[in-house]
Amino acid sequence: MKVSVAEARNRLTELIKAVEEGRAVTICRRGKPVVDLVRTSHRGSGKREFGFLRGKVVEVDPDWWKPMTDEEFEDFLAGRY
Repeated sequence: MKVSVAEARNRLTELIKAVEEGRAVTICRRGKPVVDLVRTSHRGSGKREFGFLRGKVVEVDPDWWKPMTDEEFEDFLAGRY
């Protein structure tokens, strides 16, 4: 199915349903194809499982939360940190 940009704007919901049903949809500008609507290959459930980042997050400095010493602060301001 080929549709113009204006027609696609007015019929977007219908075109999405057509793609979901497996039909090909091409959007044309001035009669020339510019976009093909395709069904996504990944459909996330939207529900995350607790601990899904376990093993992927690495803590580089375990003392990151501690305040800087006065010397570290001066080095930081001077651009040496």
